[in-house]
Amino acid sequence: MGTPADRVVVFDFDGTIADTFDAALGILNRLSGEFGYRVLTEAELPMAREMNVRQLLKFLGIPMRKMPQIAHKGVHELHSRIKEIRPFPEMPDVLRELHRRGCRLGIITSNSQENVAQFLRIHELQLFDFVCTSSRLFGKAREIRGVLKRFGWKAPQLHFVGDECRDIEAAQKVRIDMTAVTWGYNLPPALEKMKPDRIIHDPRELLELFGKPD
Repeated sequence: MGTPADRVVVFDFDGTIADTFDAALGILNRLSGEFGYRVLTEAELPMAREMNVRQLLKFLGIPMRKMPQIAHKGVHELHSRIKEIRPFPEMPDVLRELHRRGCRLGIITSNSQENVAQFLRIHELQLFDFVCTSSRLFGKAREIRGVLKRFGWKAPQLHFVGDECRDIEAAQKVRIDMTAVTWGYNLPPALEKMKPDRIIHDPRELLELFGKPD
């Protein structure tokens, strides 16, 4: 994979760095009455976490046309709870060590710049060369292309780390290396179906992948 200085490791935010699952689920269910879709029950969670986004929207009865409004309101509500959101165990130390070893780090997320910036300040994780956000549910491939163009990087330099099937889909569209993590939203069987380059179960595995020269 080259030396650390040659590597750009781009992270999804929710479910990969930040443990927003409970907060996001609460907001999703709270908005159901306003937007006319069904509540996701605790008993349904294991099944829902094996669905991709399109399947989940169909299951809940959410038309795609309503998603921009729901996402906008959800991100706004999350802002009031961002001080309660914690990073996943080991992630702060792993990110600091990757930065110390010379990897360039970035974030591409559907969350807001404001939420991410506040989270990074609170947890002293201002280690990232860039944070790119997209309000589009399936906008990450476009953001990845934008990052490559903006910095003049080649696709083999970029490595994407995320927790959802749509993260894998975005990386595959742009043909960049993809590491799927199992501590976020989608469960391993769903991730395996998408055939990412690899699946990891512990943040410390990132140090073996990206933290030292070959």
